Amino acid sequence: MAEDLEKYGLDLHSTMILEEYRENLPVFRKMQEIVHDVLKRSIEENQIYINAIESRIKEEKSLAGKLDLKGNKYSFLSDLTDILGARIITFYSDEVDKVSALVDRIFNIDWKNSVDKRKQHELDSFGYNSLHYICRIPKSVYHDPEHPEINEFRFEIQMRTALQHVWATMYHDIGYKSGVEVPPEHLRNLNRLAGMLELADEQFSLIRTNINDYRRKVQNLVSSGRFDEVPLNGDSFTSYLKLKPFDKLSRKIAAINQAEIHETSSMPYLKILKDFHFETLGDVDHFIKKYSDYAYELAVYQIGNTDLDIIASTVAIQDLCVVFILKKGGGVPMLEHMFDILGGSHDYNKSRAERILETAQQLSFMQQ
Repeated sequence: MAEDLEKYGLDLHSTMILEEYRENLPVFRKMQEIVHDVLKRSIEENQIYINAIESRIKEEKSLAGKLDLKGNKYSFLSDLTDILGARIITFYSDEVDKVSALVDRIFNIDWKNSVDKRKQHELDSFGYNSLHYICRIPKSVYHDPEHPEINEFRFEIQMRTALQHVWATMYHDIGYKSGVEVPPEHLRNLNRLAGMLELADEQFSLIRTNINDYRRKVQNLVSSGRFDEVPLNGDSFTSYLKLKPFDKLSRKIAAINQAEIHETSSMPYLKILKDFHFETLGDVDHFIKKYSDYAYELAVYQIGNTDLDIIASTVAIQDLCVVFILKKGGGVPMLEHMFDILGGSHDYNKSRAERILETAQQLSFMQQ
C-alpha cells in the first residue's frame, strides 16, 4: 500500500480502492468472459449482423488517474461502473436499438446511471452518441455462490455505429492524445466531419430500409405471379427461382432415362437471360412457356439413346437457352458465348456449340 502511495501519489482512501481493485481482478476477468460470451451468442441467435464486440478491464494506471481526479466521489470499488466495459459496434444506427433491446433482456440495467447520448445534439457530439447501459449480471445468466460479487459489481456496455466509433477514436487520438490543445480552426474541421459522418450514418440506414422495402415488394409481386411488373435482376431472379419455375421441365427431361436430378444453381444463367434482352420476370416466364416443348425435343434427341442416370437441375434452363439462341439465329457464336459465361472460356466450347447446332438441325423445331 505504501508503494501505491509513492507510485501514484494517491491519498489513503483512493489507495484502498485501488487495492480492492487488485484483489477483485479475477472477478472482473470472469465477468468479462461471461459478458462477452453471452452477448456474442445472443446476437448470433437473434441474427443481428454487427461489426464487432469489444471488452476491456480498466488498467490500474488508468484507474489510479481517475481516483486522483475524482477519488472523493467513490466510497467503494463497487461505486465505479466502468472497471469492466464492453462495446457493441453495429453497422447501422437502427441496429443500436435492436442490440439495446437484447441487452435489456439479458442483463439487469441500472437505468438511473445509464444514458442515451444520442439525444445530445451538440455539433461535436456525433462520435459520442453512444447508448450507454450500466448493467449487472443476473443470477439467471451466471451464479457462483463462492463469488457473489459477479452479480453485484456493475459494468458498462456501450452501443454505437461503426462510423461513430471511427470518429470517436480519431477525435480522441487527434484531440487529446498529444496533450496539446487543438486550435479552434482544426476543431471546427473535425466538427464539420462529424456532421458529414452523421449524415452518412443516417443515409446508410435509410438506403438499407429502402432496399429491404424494395425486396419485400418484389417478393410479394413474384409470389402473386405478377411477373410483368418485376424487373429482371439478381434479387428478383432469386425470388423467382424459389418458385422452381424450371422444375417441371427438368423432371420431364430426367424421366427420359429415369435419371436422378442433381441440384445446381441457376443463378449463372441470369447474365445470359439479360443478354437475351429480357427486362422483366414476365419475359422469363413467357420464354419458359414458349420454348419448353422445343427444349424437351432437344433433350430427347441428346440423351434418349444414352445411359445417363444423373442430370443437373439446370438442364431445363440450359436447353431452353440453347433453343432460344438457335431459333433467333444466334448459331455457333452465341452458343459458344453462353458456354463461356457458364464455365469460362475454353477451346472446346466452340466444338460443343457446333455439335449442338448439327444435332438441332435434324429436329422439327428448327424447321418452324
